[in-house]
Amino acid sequence: MKYDIIIIGGGLGGLVCGCILSRAGKRLLVLEKGKHTGGCIQSYRRGGMEFDTGFHYVGGLEEGQLLRRVFDYLGLMKLPWKRMDEVVDRVMIGKRTFALAQGYDRFAQMLADEFPAKRDALYQYADLLKRTEEMQLNALNPHSSDMDFHTWMLETNAYRYLQEKFDDSLLVDVLSGASLKMELRKDTLPLFTFAHGYCGYVGSSWRIAGSGSLIAEALAEQIRSQGGEVICNAEVDELLEKEGQLTGVRCKDGRIYEGIQFICATHPAEMCRMLKQGGLLKNVYRHRICRQENTNGMFTVSLCLKPHALPYANWNYYVYRHPDIWTYPSDGEIDRVLAASHVPDDGGEYVRQIDLLAPMDWSLCRPWIFTQVGKRGPEYEAMKLRMADACMTLAESCIPGLRRAVVQCYTSTPLTYRDYVHTPDGSAYGMRKDFNSPFGGMLPVRTPIPDLFLTGQSLMVHGVQGVTMTALFTCAEIIGRDWIWKQVIQK
Repeated sequence: MKYDIIIIGGGLGGLVCGCILSRAGKRLLVLEKGKHTGGCIQSYRRGGMEFDTGFHYVGGLEEGQLLRRVFDYLGLMKLPWKRMDEVVDRVMIGKRTFALAQGYDRFAQMLADEFPAKRDALYQYADLLKRTEEMQLNALNPHSSDMDFHTWMLETNAYRYLQEKFDDSLLVDVLSGASLKMELRKDTLPLFTFAHGYCGYVGSSWRIAGSGSLIAEALAEQIRSQGGEVICNAEVDELLEKEGQLTGVRCKDGRIYEGIQFICATHPAEMCRMLKQGGLLKNVYRHRICRQENTNGMFTVSLCLKPHALPYANWNYYVYRHPDIWTYPSDGEIDRVLAASHVPDDGGEYVRQIDLLAPMDWSLCRPWIFTQVGKRGPEYEAMKLRMADACMTLAESCIPGLRRAVVQCYTSTPLTYRDYVHTPDGSAYGMRKDFNSPFGGMLPVRTPIPDLFLTGQSLMVHGVQGVTMTALFTCAEIIGRDWIWKQVIQK
């Protein structure tokens, strides 16, 4: 059987594309190389508990927000979402704690109470975030061609913008405080990436009672119910070419699937690997992809806690040992951590699971890059223990008694993400964006090869909202922006 569309990669981007395109009547197949779908939103089980890999909370699900419209269409609002507290992020810098609220006006108001001299600038900044979210809708409108705002944000350095806007280094740190969902780089990070990474969360913030796998399972189930197929343990080894066009894919085990159009919901470098040298893909494009740097990875500590030991916190803690949070320590020291609680399974007042996340540069993993899971040796295990201890020490400054409450501790590094989630260099946010070359790292969803498209976190914006948005643009290239606008957005 020849499929209308073959989607390579069963992460969030591939599944959203599959759900939309199968509903549009396309006969499609999703191929996932891992045991489970979900990519960075999949979960894993340890000690009878389910832990997330890269999904901890999501923004943008308030009525009227963009992600809410898309999730309504995808049937994902039926999942057990829990709105977080008004103060959704508590940012601790040194000995001081600052509150970041959800709701654009409330966000500005609470910060203005701490920084009264910057009140006007804070409300202007909140308006910028709100406009950023609204302009995501505009970008999908087939009757709109106004891209000046997006272009300005792509060409503006985020750190420089904040410094010039507020002229207050502490306030810049606070506004950047919930930053462990992106990679802060003073010299390169575009305002586009920074603002898109924040705006949905400021509008509204949510957790799910369960794990991110609920999202992946719901999307895969819907694809199947609409006539599509989803196959796991199907690693695509090659995109097949014949007479100047793509004709199908060959999996590592020899299975061949024929198709008309193809979506690579993988890292773009993986797509290049699947296309033979000297074939349809020109070397200039291949070299462009290979030259792109990847963002850093994450060190994750997943903690199982004693029953009734710690109250559930319906907010996040972002803890920084030192000011100037846009500067990372050169020696790999753990100087910042995100502490996120899981919604209690029983709906009670006490938390049983907490995740601690800290940035980890790929260079720290280099001694073990040629090793396999479970066979990395005692020095690797010792490094993880040291880093986990440092994360817990930092987290205890805002969660007293955390260490005493721990029953079991599981850790992962960028190597774990590379081997399980298949992200090059264990990157947490895909390819690095640079305001100096805004369109160099911002790949279009349409590749130079006819009928081959891209989707995923390396293209436009990472995160649940960013990947979902990118999937809409990918689908729009196949079935048209009019269809996406009328069927997904306006409905």
